[in-house]
Amino acid sequence: MLNFFTKFILAFVVLLMTYQTSSAKEVNIYSYRQPYLIEPMLDKFTADTGIEVNVLFSGKGLVDKMVQEGTSSPADVLLTVDIGRLSDAVNSGVSQSINSDVITRNIPAEYRDPDGHWIGLTSRARVVYASVDRVEQDSITYEELADPKWAGKICIRSGQNAYNIALIASMITHHGEADTIKWLKGLKSNLARTPSGNDRGQVKAIYSGECDISVGNTYYMAKMRVNEKEPEQKEWAASAKIIMPNANDRGTHVNLSGAVLAKNAPNKENGIMLIEWLTGDVAQEMYAETNHEYPLKAGIGISDMVASFGNLNPDGLGLIAVANNRSLASEMVDLVNFDE
Repeated sequence: MLNFFTKFILAFVVLLMTYQTSSAKEVNIYSYRQPYLIEPMLDKFTADTGIEVNVLFSGKGLVDKMVQEGTSSPADVLLTVDIGRLSDAVNSGVSQSINSDVITRNIPAEYRDPDGHWIGLTSRARVVYASVDRVEQDSITYEELADPKWAGKICIRSGQNAYNIALIASMITHHGEADTIKWLKGLKSNLARTPSGNDRGQVKAIYSGECDISVGNTYYMAKMRVNEKEPEQKEWAASAKIIMPNANDRGTHVNLSGAVLAKNAPNKENGIMLIEWLTGDVAQEMYAETNHEYPLKAGIGISDMVASFGNLNPDGLGLIAVANNRSLASEMVDLVNFDE
């Protein structure tokens, strides 16, 4: 008969094994990406691997949360919506390097951190939405948004929005500080209203006649055009077309969605497995066909919807250069009182 001490040790071992088995079947995600955009991929990942996915979504503050949580953070993976937050995660010390042959094969070097601390998953173009009835031209540049001919005809979301900050940062990289401030003032003077809403809201404003053009990401327009749950959005989207800015010269501004492996990931191997899976054929095809984003893996095509927007000639700027100008871009937005 086993004595009490032996029974206690066996019970402890069983409990430990149970905990390890449980934790080995999950991965915890902090996500800046909205749940409806990533749930199809995550559900498929669970179906393929048996690993349960727990997601904490927030539009802001997740990197700061990871810093505050320190070694007790439950986060395994951080999913972000732009190069800026990828860079913030690295600079804040909440990431760790991944050395993965799978990721190296799947994602081109220009979309990966040289030290392995972040990995791009998809790209998105920041384009011009234009009224099909009131805007005849089919080409435009970002620089032209400051042209007085558009006075009172432009809508845009907050200048401090991450997507717009990245666009402004790219303008700084191309034109320098002085010219970008001048451009930003010109853009502000052309606004039909105070910056507000999200990208979909800008399309609605075109539909209502509040403005003629706005700025937004390609995939929002695509999602609106097939939105059966909110058919009014299909009407909004039908009122607008997409114009790829600077398509005939330096190229259209693009940004990344991406992933970071958390420095203190409690389920590190599962976190790596998830990121590898997101760079593979199945996920990249889902990003393209379900979300209408531009996949980064070679050989994966774009959706028919995105193809209808026209050829994307991406700006050749290095994404790190754009990320490095984000703070300055944010300061410029406040300097010209863009959101007021």
